Amino acid sequence: MSRTSHPGPGRRSLLQAALAVPAVGAAGAVLGTQSAQAATAQPSTAGSGSHRFDAESPRFALAVLPDTQYLFDADSADPEPLKETFHYLVAQRQEANIAFMTHLGDVTEHGSEEEIGLAADTFRTIHGKVPYSVLAGNHDINSGTDDQRGDTAYLRAFGPQRFTSMPTFGGASPDGYNSYHVLQAAGREWLVLALDWRASEKGLAWAQGVLDAHPTLPVILTTHDIAWAEDNGQAHLSDNGQRLWDRIIRGNDQIFMALGGHYWPPGRTVLTNDAGHDVHVHITNYQDRYYGGAGMVRLYSFDLVRQVVDVETFSPWFLARDPEKRTPLEAETIELTGPVDRFSLDIDFAERFQGFAPVVPPAPRPASRVMPRGTVAYWRFDSSGLAGAGNAGSAVAAGTVARDLSGQGNDLRVQLLHDSAPKALTWSGDHHTEQPAHASLRFDGGKSPDRGAILTTAAQAPLNSLTFTSGFTIETFIKLPEPFEGDHAWMGILSWEGRNGDAGKTTGWSTEEPTCSLNVTPERFLQFVLYPHVQDADPTSWSHALPVGRWTHIAVVNNGHRTVMYVDGSQIARNPSQPATGIATLGKPFVIGGTQFAEQFGQSFYGWIGDTRIVNRALTPKDFMAPFA
Repeated sequence: MSRTSHPGPGRRSLLQAALAVPAVGAAGAVLGTQSAQAATAQPSTAGSGSHRFDAESPRFALAVLPDTQYLFDADSADPEPLKETFHYLVAQRQEANIAFMTHLGDVTEHGSEEEIGLAADTFRTIHGKVPYSVLAGNHDINSGTDDQRGDTAYLRAFGPQRFTSMPTFGGASPDGYNSYHVLQAAGREWLVLALDWRASEKGLAWAQGVLDAHPTLPVILTTHDIAWAEDNGQAHLSDNGQRLWDRIIRGNDQIFMALGGHYWPPGRTVLTNDAGHDVHVHITNYQDRYYGGAGMVRLYSFDLVRQVVDVETFSPWFLARDPEKRTPLEAETIELTGPVDRFSLDIDFAERFQGFAPVVPPAPRPASRVMPRGTVAYWRFDSSGLAGAGNAGSAVAAGTVARDLSGQGNDLRVQLLHDSAPKALTWSGDHHTEQPAHASLRFDGGKSPDRGAILTTAAQAPLNSLTFTSGFTIETFIKLPEPFEGDHAWMGILSWEGRNGDAGKTTGWSTEEPTCSLNVTPERFLQFVLYPHVQDADPTSWSHALPVGRWTHIAVVNNGHRTVMYVDGSQIARNPSQPATGIATLGKPFVIGGTQFAEQFGQSFYGWIGDTRIVNRALTPKDFMAPFA
């Protein structure tokens, strides 16, 4: 933490004056061994011993450790809080999927040989178990110097030679005070750029070289002094932070987060870079708290599924103590829950990184690659499966044929309902990212007035009579419009036309109900109703409410005994336990875009339907058309 003058108004008197004691020594020989062109880290899934890190999981954590200087302060030093923090990070590495830890500087109070030595020894607790970076704060070196200061006790203990064995270490500047690490997390690489308390012109040029050498990596910049905050937590760039912003951050879109310590209170702000994108700037410092912050650490938990970063701040040292024996100060410092200490950042990572690392969507997969053994029907609506496909918004006329690409002869033919206009069914290039074909059909079904379209197999199609007594898998992709306007209750996605009463079924809601149908309820739940070929039953699966404006993959799997529905590769909760062997198909046509009720009650599908596949056996999620981890 700095005791130099604060650049903005209203700073507390504790932030004034007194420079750190200068450190002395000679430069180490290792300083020039690695450059910005150093090889990137190798992917790793293991920590030390049983504390494994999963580099492919879409969820991982970055541990951020600010000013620990009061724990390494001459003869009042106490390394135990920091040791406990390190023990926690090692023990929780697998559970929290901790990828990395970064220290924000001011490791010690005076930068003396004794303080630095004790700190270096304390860091052995985590060394080789969780990769980490350290940078110099103004209390670790002569604060009147920049990264060209030469040898110091800090450099001898925390220079490049300390990190060369880490798989994440990418290199250091020739002076040794700036470094970078490349992490493998969430299936991609991330770069942590650790800059000295005062980066010189040479240091900034080196940093730009690192960025230039890794142009597609998202970057978290760490340094000691970047911003100060008002008492309400609103952060502002410091003088040094403004220099870093102007010289490095604003012009490099890769840098999406910049973290510093030095000042208190903690705070945060969001700035806009030259590309028009957000940069999250945070101050993390707890040395003003009880016991010098007690080794308090922040976890930045990245969740690339939810598109958020969840931030929490706590002291493992106090957390480890018997709750009955905690003093009041210990109890109130276990975790900080104010808006600058516990919060979430909404980040659409694909969109934020689009400018320098655009997501390349998968290319269309040919039909031959998505027809596993037992495929009895496969329809897709690109040019390989639908005549005239390719003109977005063009009407798909009545009588148009959608070919069954499995070669089993189950072609579909378009039928308009209720004297609907041709635009009741149109071609679209919209599709699920992981869908094999990059095309779909847009159904404009609705009520009042009744309108819509369906696609049906011919009267003698083989699919009409298959009973699937050994099991089946039915898959499709759908998207509901946003906004979801009008009454579309119980609209059908697909079905067999036969009535269950004609199959001799006496249970169920109505003997007029199709023998098998996938529908959408008024609450946008999926409903899969099955009247088995064997049992007199109507086992029904019910999903959660579907989102609008987003593609959804649906799979219904029957193993010959029981039916299970999956949504986006996840098994839903409300799958029936009733036995279900086969489908009472009755030789009636198969329908996409509705049910036999569509003509009677006026509702065919409203939204998009993409690739649809039926397999004459049970598949596992790893074999679905869309890959799910």
